[in-house]
Amino acid sequence: MSEEELRIAVRKLLAAYDPVATPRVEFRGARFDAGLAWVHYPLGLGGLGAPRSWQAVVDAELAEGGAVDDDYPRTGVGLGIAAPTILRHGTDVQRHRFLRPLWTGEEIWCQLFSEPGAGSDLAGLGTRAVRDGDGWLVNGQKVWTSLAHEARWGILLARTDPDVPKHRGLTFFICDMAAQGVLVRPLRQITGEAEFNEVFLTDVRLPDDLRLGEVGEGWVVARTTLMNERVAVGARPEPREGGLIGVLADTWRRRPELRTTGTHAELLRLWVEAEAARLAGDRLRQQLGGGHPGPEGSAAKIVYARLNQQISGLELELLGEDGLRHDEWTMSQMPVDFLARSPGHRYLRAKGNSIEGGTSEILRNVIAERVLGLPAEPRVDVDLPWKDLPK
Repeated sequence: MSEEELRIAVRKLLAAYDPVATPRVEFRGARFDAGLAWVHYPLGLGGLGAPRSWQAVVDAELAEGGAVDDDYPRTGVGLGIAAPTILRHGTDVQRHRFLRPLWTGEEIWCQLFSEPGAGSDLAGLGTRAVRDGDGWLVNGQKVWTSLAHEARWGILLARTDPDVPKHRGLTFFICDMAAQGVLVRPLRQITGEAEFNEVFLTDVRLPDDLRLGEVGEGWVVARTTLMNERVAVGARPEPREGGLIGVLADTWRRRPELRTTGTHAELLRLWVEAEAARLAGDRLRQQLGGGHPGPEGSAAKIVYARLNQQISGLELELLGEDGLRHDEWTMSQMPVDFLARSPGHRYLRAKGNSIEGGTSEILRNVIAERVLGLPAEPRVDVDLPWKDLPK
């Protein structure tokens, strides 16, 4: 298939399914079946086996035809994190079972990784999965789980062997969030919302066919998840002057009375950095080709977090006392539409960007070790059995 033939395929989809009049699930299902979901995925799994860079062609044609997906806050974990993990490590049965409803949004996903005692040190987690006949019994607690209250499925990392070092005793599962023993409780954030949750797992029984990858190889699978998560968070496709910098620039243009020489210089600096980050993200996605994300995604995610915090801070500086007002204490459990909220909300919510998806401190370690080749930080727990580590 040539790029022109790809464009023709997209136009045929738009002609057969009006993206405005067709229900979202139906339109996205037709797109998946046409191989236009992820063009670099295999045939029958939402793709065409085409170069990954051709996705930009599909996205541009769909946007021109009025097919804009506004549900990413709900589907983002599935699309950006679960899907590439299932594609790389799942069985054929798992791929065919999960990818299509994940893509259409019929089934929402969450990520069951962090725990009260294992956040940045994820490999130190203590949630246990024990063999029980032809399945597993899972007990433990997860925290900061976005969309757990909405999710049908969760990607779960659990410890299956406490007698080996922490990175080697983990196994990766797909968790049925409707299973008996799964309890979800909301956590209220600084914004007043509760899009995050804590999840308690008490004798949750999972069949072995929900295991992703080999027993004891969970860290290998989890690294795929984490690398894709950082790209999904920090290098999402954006138009020029898209994202938060576009909101700030619009405020600057509409409110000339707010302008000062100092804030003008800062706005220009942030605009240039945001554009550089956008172009770097485009290049990163193109370089991925048919491969998988590496440490480059960590750099993209660090920049994304820093820019969001600096841009939202400048927005408040421009607006003065108007920017400090925050009257959205709704206790909403729906994901944040970041750009449509108040400046005060954006400022508060951006504080979490340097924590979620991997803290900036940990990501700097990744870059130092895997990109710059610097010596690793001293670690005394690498070769000790997990059961012997201080808890």
